[in-house]
Amino acid sequence: MTKIHVTSEINGDEVEFLTEPNVSLLNALRDEVGLTGVKEGCGTGDCGACSVLLNDELNAACLVFAPEADGAEILTVEGLSDGDHLHPLQQCFLEGAALQCGICTPGFLVAAKALLDKNPDPTETEIRYALAGNLCRCTGYDKIIRAVQDAAAQMQEA
Repeated sequence: MTKIHVTSEINGDEVEFLTEPNVSLLNALRDEVGLTGVKEGCGTGDCGACSVLLNDELNAACLVFAPEADGAEILTVEGLSDGDHLHPLQQCFLEGAALQCGICTPGFLVAAKALLDKNPDPTETEIRYALAGNLCRCTGYDKIIRAVQDAAAQMQEA
């Protein structure tokens, strides 16, 4: 099968990779680019573990073909932090124990960032609605919701 050359801005850096036409963005990010923070939970777009921002829109990377990302701007969980300085969402997830096994955490973080980028002061209901596409089998959701609320408050103060 013929490989396709893809150039994207990923986490602020221009990245080039080769991929086959039928490879998902999830697999290209993990296997070709080395960004293993993007997780595969279901492969059908139902769990949110592979959430990325693609041109500032939340997407399930398992449902996007990698060649569709040519020329796109992509943000993965690895792009949230600034070197060793964690994003407030990441810090609040850690401090609030809003994670256990970690499979769902990157997707929750990216989905929460998408929400806070559009709505910096969401209600609890708005947070729950925005994160409804992300499934967690370990923690339940209360700690996750509180972590997003705490991060939103910190980001407003900054």
